[in-house]
Amino acid sequence: MIVRILGEGQLAVPDSVLGELNTLDDQLVTTMEADDETAFRAALEVLLSRVRAYGSPLPDDTLTPSDLVLPSTDADLTEVRGMLRDEGLRDEGRRGEGLIPDSGLR
Repeated sequence: MIVRILGEGQLAVPDSVLGELNTLDDQLVTTMEADDETAFRAALEVLLSRVRAYGSPLPDDTLTPSDLVLPSTDADLTEVRGMLRDEGLRDEGRRGEGLIPDSGLR
């Protein structure tokens, strides 16, 4: 799958790690529901660092649609909540799944 981290670019991330990324996404959503900015920052950094670790950067001149768009490292709770509202319908119309859909993208 192709994942874009805003402000950084795109990475090709193996579908096989989607389960782990979903777990990290669930932890991020939990921090958002608790309105815990400190825990949110930590959870966002862990999620983005795992995507970077698993992903292979695409060349800057490659124009490929992204399967997922993740916030930048410096995004705050309000921005990410806005992303979830804007992208609320995804994966066969399911809602409330966080930034990463719970089931496969393809």
